[in-house]
Amino acid sequence: MPVYTVHAPVISNMDFRATDRFAFVRDGFHLWAAVFGVIWLAWNRLWLALIGWIVLMIVIDVAMVRLGVDGGTVFLVDALLALLLGFEAASLKRWTLSRRKWRQLDIVVADDEEAAERRFFDRWAARQRVPSNDQPAVDRGGPPPTRDVPGQPFSRPPSPPRDDIIGLFPEPGAPR
Repeated sequence: MPVYTVHAPVISNMDFRATDRFAFVRDGFHLWAAVFGVIWLAWNRLWLALIGWIVLMIVIDVAMVRLGVDGGTVFLVDALLALLLGFEAASLKRWTLSRRKWRQLDIVVADDEEAAERRFFDRWAARQRVPSNDQPAVDRGGPPPTRDVPGQPFSRPPSPPRDDIIGLFPEPGAPR
């Protein structure tokens, strides 16, 4: 099952209006990053990673050609670097988000991104709810308290009987 990390921009008061900017980054291998590395990096707006990728590929390819390495080995090294990009694509996304001052909110395990969003927002919304005007719990064994009128104390619940047993058991010592 895929693992997603949830990222949000740093905002002074995080509320429900900022949820459309949350980013879900799937951890794991990204096939399109391995196959179309430069296009994938540009599509995801990972500009520093794109520049670094282009510089790395040029330096490695020029160095191998100058060393007299044959074309098959150059292709194999480029393919291995493409696989490396596919495996590290999610890390590059997370690095870019952290560099832009985004913070990681949560980690979610789900089948797809839609299920991850649903699972995250269920948990996030439950944490964001602030109890407003919640009354303290009242002992349900007695009558509700009267209004808080100055000079009038709250009513007290009746005292429970001492000899009765609640349930299907007879009284202790009683005939059967």
